[in-house]
Amino acid sequence: MPHIFSMALMAAVFIAVASACMMLTLWFLKRGVLAVLRIFHEHNAIGEENAKSFHELGLRPKTFADYFNPGLRDYRQEALQLLMANNIVRMTVDNRLYLAEELYPY
Repeated sequence: MPHIFSMALMAAVFIAVASACMMLTLWFLKRGVLAVLRIFHEHNAIGEENAKSFHELGLRPKTFADYFNPGLRDYRQEALQLLMANNIVRMTVDNRLYLAEELYPY
């Protein structure tokens, strides 16, 4: 009987730690999204006519080498990818970025 109790306790601890890690990741991603939106507003990159390059915005696209970078992660790259996937941030033909004003009018 004690063996079953210790296994159940270990499973509960594992679930709690996994849940905490997921919540922490979502919190960092939310902060990254807000930071990216703030960057677009600060540089007035709202609408296609005001599109800015990655360099002008101080952002850079995520590279393969970023997956192997030790240390703290920069969630702005994931946030930018998420915003682009949801068509909130769009890219022009000449690789400049802008915030779609009809989807995000603030």
